[in-house]
Amino acid sequence: MGLISEVLLLPFAPVRGSAWAIRQVLQEAERIYYDPATIRAELGRLEEQLEAGEITEEEFDRLEDELLDRLETASRGSAGTGNGTTQ
Repeated sequence: MGLISEVLLLPFAPVRGSAWAIRQVLQEAERIYYDPATIRAELGRLEEQLEAGEITEEEFDRLEDELLDRLETASRGSAGTGNGTTQ
């Protein structure tokens, strides 16, 4: 029965391969998005933009809050896995 189903589903192989690739890309994007080192670097750039006058204090506060929320989410996620550190 497995061989027959594989033959019947063969035309869908590119779709299954594409879905796998999309899942891998999304996982990597989330890993980078929630990486504490990335978030800290973004906080540093945000502070530089404020000091250079490129953004207002209100924009800084809003963006900083978003980054700190991401950092908190990342901390909660890594606490559940037990590794707590990134590479």
